[in-house]
Amino acid sequence: SENRTGCVRPSSSEFPEGFFTPQERKDGGIVIYFIIILYMFLAVSIVCDDYFLPSLEIISECLGLSQDVAGATFMAAGSSAPELVTAFLGVFVTKGDIGISTILGSAIYNLLGISAACGLLSSVVSRLSCWPLFRDSLAYTISVAAVLAMISDNRVYWYESASLLLIYSCYILVLCFDIKINQYLMKKFSPCCTCFTRAMEENAEQQPLAGWQEESGPLIRKQSRTDSGIFQDKLDYSQISTSLHGLDEISEDHPSVFTMPEADMKRILWVLSLPIITLLYLTIPDCRRQFWRNWFMVTFFISAAWISAITYVLVWMVTIAGETLGIPESVMGLTLLAAGTSVPDTVASVLVARKGNGDMAMSNIVGSNVFDMLCLGIPWFIKTAFINTSGPVEVSSSGLTYTAISLICSVVFVFLAVHLNGWKIDKKLGAICLVLYLVFTVLSILYELGIIGNNPTRVCG
Repeated sequence: SENRTGCVRPSSSEFPEGFFTPQERKDGGIVIYFIIILYMFLAVSIVCDDYFLPSLEIISECLGLSQDVAGATFMAAGSSAPELVTAFLGVFVTKGDIGISTILGSAIYNLLGISAACGLLSSVVSRLSCWPLFRDSLAYTISVAAVLAMISDNRVYWYESASLLLIYSCYILVLCFDIKINQYLMKKFSPCCTCFTRAMEENAEQQPLAGWQEESGPLIRKQSRTDSGIFQDKLDYSQISTSLHGLDEISEDHPSVFTMPEADMKRILWVLSLPIITLLYLTIPDCRRQFWRNWFMVTFFISAAWISAITYVLVWMVTIAGETLGIPESVMGLTLLAAGTSVPDTVASVLVARKGNGDMAMSNIVGSNVFDMLCLGIPWFIKTAFINTSGPVEVSSSGLTYTAISLICSVVFVFLAVHLNGWKIDKKLGAICLVLYLVFTVLSILYELGIIGNNPTRVCG
């Protein structure tokens, strides 16, 4: 948040003071911070793998959502909960621009960094469909343009924030009729676009998870969505899917989270994570188990709240560690803090990409960015329409031109990279996205430091 002196407050001012003094951190206390950071990474992966993604699977089955729609809605909303909390803090608590800087600053990492992680960390090659990526990329481009237009004058009025909510409502409306729109586009453009032709041949990814059939459409279910669940490696998770439709009963319950793994390395991690496993077990109903399977919405919301809390601690520790090591604020905001706030998106996307659900992973990556734009609109609208109706919300728009160019270019590059790679997620695509992310990051850091452009940033004090 800038003030009249033209300087920027350090990121650590947005968090409580650490439990060590600066000198104690330099004398070795920094090691404790790194241990907490690693433990928070482990905690996020446990919440996503054991609670968040299973609840998402059952929600998708009940609503008959395709993988990409589930990834762009519920998965994006849950994994982007930290950004929503940050935006509310920025508007109502700190009165600064922490929400804008966090959301826009981490957008490039979400697009390129998480795509690189999905490609490099997944041993399964996932096929992608044209329509979901095009739909989400277009929605995100419109959202970014709207945000940049409304904060260009450093003021946000109630009708401007309401327009953000309207854009997201239109996006949800398109998702509601996603299959019909997809069918129409595939018929219309399949003669001139090979990717649409391939999508018609491999339209199993676009079928609802529950496997129902459109009455007026020519698409016939080729493969049950329950056969491509996220959790096949642990159990025949399709038993839950069929039981939801009254076709079968669960014959075997899911193993307890306190069952010790057989592999030595997994045993070590299990022992180290036993405190967080116990805490999560006592606070979140495990919807994979027969007794709690009807509590999946409670599981979804509580796990999203845990994700927000863990991410807050993670970003807090990363901020103090970076400040202790003397890392410049501009470098911190564009690298460590951007990655820290996007840990849930990264973990969730990599987990589903490893199962071969490429459309869900990519829709979560882009769809979470679209949801982040909504995260800005909700607190702005509440403040201007209900709390402080006399005036707009004051924001800072410095550096927005470069931010806009970077975001739009990153969306275009991801789309072109996927197209040139044959519409699949593999290690080649991961390497390309990693190189692009490094290039964008270096250019952004040089811009923030004032080496290129005319935007030198000073930290107050």
